[in-house]
Amino acid sequence: MSYYDYNLTSFLTSAPTIHHLPDDVGIEIAFIGYSNSGKSSALNALTNQKKLARTSKKPGCTQLINLFQITEGYKLVDLPGYGYAKIPKKMKIKWNNTLTQYLRFRNCLQGLLILMDIRYPLKDLDKKIISWVQENRLQTLILLTKSDKLSTTASHAQLIAVRQEIKNFRDIIQVELFSAKNNIGIHILRNKMDSWYRNDAHIQNNRLIPLKLI
Repeated sequence: MSYYDYNLTSFLTSAPTIHHLPDDVGIEIAFIGYSNSGKSSALNALTNQKKLARTSKKPGCTQLINLFQITEGYKLVDLPGYGYAKIPKKMKIKWNNTLTQYLRFRNCLQGLLILMDIRYPLKDLDKKIISWVQENRLQTLILLTKSDKLSTTASHAQLIAVRQEIKNFRDIIQVELFSAKNNIGIHILRNKMDSWYRNDAHIQNNRLIPLKLI
């Protein structure tokens, strides 16, 4: 059983930039990934709430930093999805700046959840995020979402392949199967988040390596 009751999670606020976020205190865990990676569905499955985070068949709907509170001082963050081609370059630059500033300068960021569609893992921007995570030593869990779309054999083959890609960094990056539809990996996600939230040795921001997605 999870240490925290994620079912009690509630929407806190939305912010266009990090300068509009609440005070940089407590502990935050952030969801990041391509626009069609299933971030909102994962948040809803995690919290057992169908409408907590907005879901859409049209990618690119998360244009703000959305914060959710589990309990006082413990937050979830849904970051704008990246990689959606059908938006103006000006908007891409804005999203890039929002993402990079949050990842580099938000002191209370304790762990990162990178979501990837299991059918198309390790795209270019995913690899850039992973490279940045490795250089900055930020604890990370990669969720291979929509695993129900593949057979058991195929999904485990993808899991092994992605784990092989990051084998030299298993001390900071963990890779697991996930399906919001079939609740695959929910307990693993909650346990990992529990460990991050309960980490009393939270280290203040030392993420010095810059990040550039475009």
